[in-house]
Amino acid sequence: MEQSNFTPEEEALINQEFASLLDAYAHTAHRQKTELITHAFNFANKAHYGVRRLSGEPYILHPLAVAKICVEEIGLGSTSICAALLHDVVEDTDYTVEDIAGLFGEKIAQIVDGLTKISGGVFGSQSSEQAENFRKLLLTISDDIRVVLIKIADRLHNMRTLSAQPKEKQYKIAGETMYIYAPLAHRLGLFPIKTELEDLSFHYEHPETWQEIHDKLEVVKSSQLAQFESFAAPIRSRLESMGYRFSLTARIKSVYSIWKKMEQRHIQFEDVYDLLAVRIVFTPNESMSEKDQCWVIYSAITEIYRPHPERIRDWISSPKANGYEALHVTVMAASGEWVEVQIRTDRMH
Repeated sequence: MEQSNFTPEEEALINQEFASLLDAYAHTAHRQKTELITHAFNFANKAHYGVRRLSGEPYILHPLAVAKICVEEIGLGSTSICAALLHDVVEDTDYTVEDIAGLFGEKIAQIVDGLTKISGGVFGSQSSEQAENFRKLLLTISDDIRVVLIKIADRLHNMRTLSAQPKEKQYKIAGETMYIYAPLAHRLGLFPIKTELEDLSFHYEHPETWQEIHDKLEVVKSSQLAQFESFAAPIRSRLESMGYRFSLTARIKSVYSIWKKMEQRHIQFEDVYDLLAVRIVFTPNESMSEKDQCWVIYSAITEIYRPHPERIRDWISSPKANGYEALHVTVMAASGEWVEVQIRTDRMH
């Protein structure tokens, strides 16, 4: 990190990113504490003023991005937003945890302190240091889960901007992310973040393989999405006739998940048949249980498309350890390709 004055354009960008954070926060159901968040931003902005990241951008853009991930992608409130904005102040400036407590209260200071203790990565240069840092990370889970959630948001933004780091550091951070942060995100139910962390880690650990699969995926992606539209039309029509309010969306497998399936099953890219998954999220009626209605929708879909007899996953009767609930079924589309359909209620989603 280096220090210099910011240009008027950079100052405008900082203010624009903060306004974007406040706008994202305003669209949540959290009790609005914009004054506290503005205070935290102004304090962090002054503390980091003139400091730049390796990429050359003003350092304050990093805590702003972490805070925005906390709001938009994890759903955290004002305490976490403030802690995210302040998370590097104690480590990188002369301010102390006591200063943070005096200005923002004990809870925010406690979270910032927890984040400071597990900064610098879980893996140190010595094996004993690795074990100690990992122990600290685990202890913070029982202390305040928000420390770990903000740390995951911090790691996600660092992974999104990892290209500015030297190659050896990219490899180390990617390995640590795959080994610890992606499984943690999965365990905490942060599935989109878990998927992105895995994909970014794979990109830096195996760049050539990642690029090869990515290029093949780009070639077939448009046809997959076109297939989704024709595949979804009769399902949409059937659910509407049943009186359900629902969303029906498509998800293309990530590069990492494709590679993992290729490795596990010893197959080529062309043999990965479920590149496309369809997600149905519906509002249940009060006439019967959520579980029964998931099976009713399953029945309606399998009347339209033939199900794969070995590809039914009932995560409703027996939810996953992290609380995940959904009914997965793989059916054959009119094109002759297998498509996975995930069925869940608003609450499950």
